[in-house]
Parts: sequence; C-alpha cells; structure tokens
Amino acid sequence: MEFYSTNPYNGEQVGKYTAQTPNETTQVLELSAKAFKDWSKQPLSFRTELLQKAAQVLRDNVEEYAKMITQEMGKPISESRAEVNKCAWVCDYYAENAEEFLASEEIKTDATHSYVRHDPIGGVFAIMPWNFPFWQVFRFAAPTLTAGNTGILKHAPNVFGCALMIEEVFEKAGYPKGVFQNLIVHHDQTEMIIAHDAVQAVTLTGSEAAGSAVSQLSGKYIKKSLLELGGNNSFIVWEDADIDRAVKTAVSARMLNCGQSCIAAKRFILLEGIYDEFVSKFKAAVSDLKAGDVMEDTTQVGTLARKDLADQLQSQVKRSLEHGAELLLGGEQNECFHQPTILGNVKPGMPAFDEETFGPLAAIIKAKSIEEAFEFSEKSKFGLGTTVFTKDIQKAMEMAGSVSDGAYFVNELVKSDPRLPFGGTKRSGYGRELAKEGMMEFVNKKTVYVKA
Repeated sequence: MEFYSTNPYNGEQVGKYTAQTPNETTQVLELSAKAFKDWSKQPLSFRTELLQKAAQVLRDNVEEYAKMITQEMGKPISESRAEVNKCAWVCDYYAENAEEFLASEEIKTDATHSYVRHDPIGGVFAIMPWNFPFWQVFRFAAPTLTAGNTGILKHAPNVFGCALMIEEVFEKAGYPKGVFQNLIVHHDQTEMIIAHDAVQAVTLTGSEAAGSAVSQLSGKYIKKSLLELGGNNSFIVWEDADIDRAVKTAVSARMLNCGQSCIAAKRFILLEGIYDEFVSKFKAAVSDLKAGDVMEDTTQVGTLARKDLADQLQSQVKRSLEHGAELLLGGEQNECFHQPTILGNVKPGMPAFDEETFGPLAAIIKAKSIEEAFEFSEKSKFGLGTTVFTKDIQKAMEMAGSVSDGAYFVNELVKSDPRLPFGGTKRSGYGRELAKEGMMEFVNKKTVYVKA
C-alpha cells in the first residue's frame, strides 16, 4: 500500500510512502522490546541529557521542520515555527523536572520502610493526529521516554513526512536504536500492534470514533489507554467583561490553526447586554485576518488539511442555516479553503451547537443570564475546556466547580501548557497529559514494603 502526502494549499504531492508489512511491523515491535531492557536501566540523568539534546535539535532545525508541517497540513508557516519551538519547550520542561516527578514517595506505615517507586512499564503505542503533527507527538514522547519507556508512533497518513522527521530528531539527539520508532502502517494493523507483548499501553489523540475503537482494543488485551478526543469548547462573555480584550482572545481561540484544534473555542455564549457590541467587533476582527500563501510570514488563515474536512465543515454550516442560524460572515468554500465563518442565532439542535466543528466556524449563542450561559455550555457531550471573560474574578472562580470540563480558563483561551495537566471528560476522553500527571500515566507505581 502507498500513502501520499499532498499540500492542501496548492495540491502538490509532498511525499510518497510505502506501508510496512505485518512482518516489518513485528520487527519494529521486537526491537522496541529489546531496546526497553537496556533503556529502562539507564540512569535518569542520561535520559534527561538526551532529552535536552532533542530540544536543541528542534531549535536548530526549526525552519526545516516548520516547512514540512505547513506543506503537509496547511497551517501558516509562523504557526508551524511556534509549534516546533513549543516541542522544544516540553522537552526542556521534563528534562528539568523528571527527577522530582519520578522520585520515590515515602509513606509511613507499620513497616520499617515503605514507599512507592515509579518504574517504566515498557513500550507505549502512540496513535497521533495531523492537526499539530509535531506537538502531539512530543507531548507524549518527552515524559514517556524520559520515564524509561520506549515509544512506537503511528501517525496520521497525511503527515508521514513529519513522522519521519520526528524519528530523526531522536536519532540526532543520540537516543539508542529502538527507543523511539515510527511506523508507516494502515489502521488495519492496529489490533496486531496493541496485542503484541512489546506494547504495554496505548495513547491516542484523535476523533471520538477512533478513540472508541482503540479503547475497545485496549480493553480486549488489557492494556492501559489514554484518550484525548474531540471538543466543543464554550467561550462565555459576561456583561462586565473587557470586550476588546475578549474579542482579541476570541479570534485566536477560534481561528488559530484554521480552527483545527480540539481545544479551540467553538461556541461563543454571550450575555444579552454585550451581544451586539461583541458580535460587531468580532466580525470586524475576523474580517481583517489575512488569508493567502501559507509559506508567507504574514498569512494568518490557511487551508484546512484536506478537502473532505472542508466539505464536512461546509455541510455543518449549511445544515445549521437550514435550522435557523443566521450567516453573519463568510460561509463559502473553495477546495481545501473555507472562509472564516460566523453564525448567529445558534441554538441547541443545530450542528454548529451540537457537533464538533473542526475549522474556522464560530457559533454565536445569546444567553439571558450567567446561569443560562453555563447551562448552554454544559449542553455538550464533550468536556475539554471552558473560557469565561469577566472582571469579577472572585465570582468566576466560584463558578469553576459548576463546569464539568477538564479545564476552566478565566480571561484566557483554553490552551495546553507543559506545566499544567491536560485532558478532558465525557466524550473528550480520559487520562491526563503534561505536567507531573502526564509522566505518571505510563509508570508502574510500585509499592515497596520492608520490615526488619
């Protein structure tokens, strides 16, 4: 089987890749198991030293890696550079904090000595998406490899060029052979991979359907799994908010990466008193965004990664309009490009409210009160994150407990940060990445009990 990587901006072929056979895949898995035996015994100082080198490789090759990201999935080159630099940051973070995170935890019992130590578990199979093709992988790999595990990557087929470059980062940094490997395979080999003894856990970032399928396989073979799935984040604006600041943040929250982000703000829930002002200023700000050649530094809006994704978004726009939504801006599609679009009068029951919209579509919802705004926010099968804009910080903090999502941001867009745990609830998945929690997901918390 052949895989083709195509530039969504101009339709040119970026790469061609031949799928590995099941036998070749098995060889990768066996090498991972062999590498784990030595890698898991290496001093933590050695593993963190290599992670620091990986960060430097990323910084030294920002332009090359950013170019591949942009060519394969269409985001503006400036955003691709930022993504590569964020990967270097997460490497730095775990290199600096791994010793503290992995330290044994003393627990007083009737034993002479009792504690919990944190040991690696083995190979971790990572199924990763195309929307942040470098970041999603390093978010998993930096803590997981540093804890002493090995990594096996199955990336999205349209970003296999990025996948090969990521494997190259670890090679250039001096990681032993087999510690991090990339697979060029179709999803029909997924069960075989998960079932293999070399794989002790699975992490997936992707769609709800993919998460459901992988979690079933993980359960079948009794392997731990971590799922980071879709989102339908709310961006709630109270009447006392700084509207100009809220609008500026809202544009980034919705339009970054051309809206192709699980944690993007998708439903903008506005209190009646500021509705007209926010919508007017938001329309103007979105209209000013520059679309164009994604290789130019000044471009702010790129294409979607594939035409089928743009087609799906266009369908959601049309069906929402048929259900009574109002087209306030944009709405047109041309191949992989979809205009930044704003829909007003959006209500529950419309695709723009109920479904995850993976593209530059903002759904505007009017609420009569703060309580109703939170009720609208909770009307979702997803639970990644919520933003609230207000000057009443105390009241906003008091409302945090009423939000069922995995994150709650006040006066800021929901974003991932190496220092904070990241993950969702409900159909957005389970488990946490980043921070100490991200490193603890794939370790054996081993109880040690000694009685003299």
